[in-house]
Formats: sequence, C-alpha cells, structure tokens
Amino acid sequence: MLLWSGDGAWRAEAVQLELSSDRLSATGTQFGADPLPYRADYELETGAGWVTRRLHVDAAGDGWSRSLELLSDEAGQWTCTSSVEGEVDLPVPGGNLAAVSGALDCDLAFSPLTNLMPVLRHDLHRQAGTVDFLMAWVSLPDLAVHASPQRYEALGSDESSALVRYIGLDSDFVADLQLDADGLVIHYPGIATRL
Repeated sequence: MLLWSGDGAWRAEAVQLELSSDRLSATGTQFGADPLPYRADYELETGAGWVTRRLHVDAAGDGWSRSLELLSDEAGQWTCTSSVEGEVDLPVPGGNLAAVSGALDCDLAFSPLTNLMPVLRHDLHRQAGTVDFLMAWVSLPDLAVHASPQRYEALGSDESSALVRYIGLDSDFVADLQLDADGLVIHYPGIATRL
C-alpha cells in the first residue's frame, strides 16, 4: 500500500500495488480539487516488461461521472471505450488514439505510480541512461487521452535511492524524481510526496 500527498496542490492518492519480476497490477484512488473536486478510481495492469495492457479509470464529482477503459496490445496499438453521465464543463473522455500509436505506457495525470513502468523497463533507478518515450497520457478529471513525449534521464543512485530527471518534451516541465530502491516515487516535485 502506497500513499502520496499532493506537492503544491491539494491532492491525495492511495494505491494497492502487486509488483513481480517483470509486471505489475494496481488499484488506486486519487482525490483532487483542480480544476474541480473529483475522485478517480483506477485499475492498472501490465504485461511482461511492464508494458501497459489495461488502464480503467472512473472519475466522479458533484452531479457527474465518467469512465475510460484504455487497452493496449502491448505493441503500442491502443483502443478505448468511454462513457459520460451528468453535465460538467470538461473535455470529452478518450481522444485520437492514432496520436499515441507505438506508446508502450500509459501515464495517469498526477499519479506517481505510472512513472514506475518506464523506470523499471530501462533500469533507470540502478544504472545510467537517458531514454525518450511516447506516453498515452490520461488527463484528470476529464479522462481525455493525449500523446505525451517524455524523456527520463538517470542522474545517479545508491543502494536505497535514485534520482531520475523527468523532462516533458512538448512543454517546459522538468522535475527530478527521487525514487526508492524499487523504482517507486518518494518525491516528485510539483506533483506528489510519498507518506
């Protein structure tokens, strides 16, 4: 069980994680207040090599709810289904999946859990390296799917922790992620701190 609190914004996340030698499954809940109060419950499953197979997210707030089921064939070909109930001023869930073709990972907004898959696949918490990724980024609370090019750069590690720089390749966002020995986020500046 992992708990994170928001860093710089009111947010909280709890995740029950099962981590094996080359895959993971997780169920989590995130609460947020921006751009409006919401609760998002999610299930994440990867296949071998920590490649995303399935992300299911249910988001809800005052008088509205929506759902997204995002599936990958593990070669980076994605499909999704979504539903919406109630009226709320948010973008529609889902999106142009052709834009995320080839992405091996999902990235759930504000969730430090989804940084784990690319870190583990490339051993960035244990060895030097710089790797560029295309992520299927799911924004919250609207559940829209966006292409997100990202770079992870290993800055150093010891037996108990590592530092990996996250660089948004289509934005000016840069953050140095402090990770534990398993590659899980301890502190993600501007996003979350593990409790």
